[in-house]
Amino acid sequence: MNSLEPSGRPQDAKDLQRVRSVIANARRVVVKIGSSSLTGPDGHLDVEALRGVVEVLAARQAAGAQVVLVTSGAVSAGIGPLGLAARPRDLATMQAAASVGQGQLVGRYQEEFAAFGIQIGQILLTAEDTVRRARYRNAQRALERLLALGVVPVINENDAVTTDELKFGDNDRLAALVSHLVRADALLLLTDVDGLHDAPPSRPGARRIPLVNDLAEVAAVEVTARGSAVGTGGMVTKLESVRIATGAGVPAVLTLTANAAAALAGDDVGTFFAATGRRTSARRLWIAHAARTQGRLHLDDGAARAVLGGRASLLPAGITKAEGQFDAGDPVELVAPDGTVVARGLVAFDASDLPALLGRSTYALREELGEGYDREVVHRDDLVLDRPTSSQGRTRRTR
Repeated sequence: MNSLEPSGRPQDAKDLQRVRSVIANARRVVVKIGSSSLTGPDGHLDVEALRGVVEVLAARQAAGAQVVLVTSGAVSAGIGPLGLAARPRDLATMQAAASVGQGQLVGRYQEEFAAFGIQIGQILLTAEDTVRRARYRNAQRALERLLALGVVPVINENDAVTTDELKFGDNDRLAALVSHLVRADALLLLTDVDGLHDAPPSRPGARRIPLVNDLAEVAAVEVTARGSAVGTGGMVTKLESVRIATGAGVPAVLTLTANAAAALAGDDVGTFFAATGRRTSARRLWIAHAARTQGRLHLDDGAARAVLGGRASLLPAGITKAEGQFDAGDPVELVAPDGTVVARGLVAFDASDLPALLGRSTYALREELGEGYDREVVHRDDLVLDRPTSSQGRTRRTR
């Protein structure tokens, strides 16, 4: 029986198999598993589910591939031991649960992978680790060395110390960023739904979409922003993860955790999202997607045009107003006179230093204030344009 494209047109099964072969042939794969797939109804870690995922990943590594695991579940793993009735809502209790649960989670992974003779290495990340030059390079270097040594990196967001300002927001997004950081050949998102459907899966008649060549094709698909009771991500965050990965040249598959082995084999399970963009520098991808901006710089017409030209740094003379509290090195938005955000970048000055510089030429600043103030506010190497592409089609959300 033929599969269906989002438009409903028949898609040849052999063509689908050919497209999905990129997963089967991938030499380096990032696999993300969500809390809902690792946690039982009682809030405790589901050891059997975790063991099943480890078995699949160990087999993939034994076949010669390199595997990076991005795992949720630290907060969920701490719910039972702390005697909590449900996932905590306040940040302090969430951090406490993550602190208790992270050790249990990683300990279990270590035990299960050891049964296959595989070592794991734990890496905890926050958004701060991805926008500071030294930190993201250190993370990249550590991951590359672990993989070269045959170790499976096990990555999680650092929930025990993070704050709302530092959070990635969901490990789906983190997995997409990691897939680019390690130059993965494919991203596999494991969840409790078998792929993207043309309507909410609970709705009678909803059909799985096996192949998406561009997210613009499914812009009208109705999805939910809610995750499970023990997770933070719904389909919206997963599609955002897909957008980041495929836009950076990494194909992705979204499927049930039970289908992990079949997905890695290139079988027709879940939804395959084809890569739509080219690989760019890791630094630019991190600036574009990793961190929450801390302020806004409002530009005049000339500065906005220069920034959109893609080759100019932002100078003090082109800035009309600065908003927010930020330090040098923080990410900020660059805003055109009509209010449109045209770029994101790392600012070179503290917010308290900028008012005296705005609208003034570098020559005047050098004459009055000396060297150090006659430089770019945002260097072009630390600037990423915010122009949407066809692959960034938005899906319709439901609550």
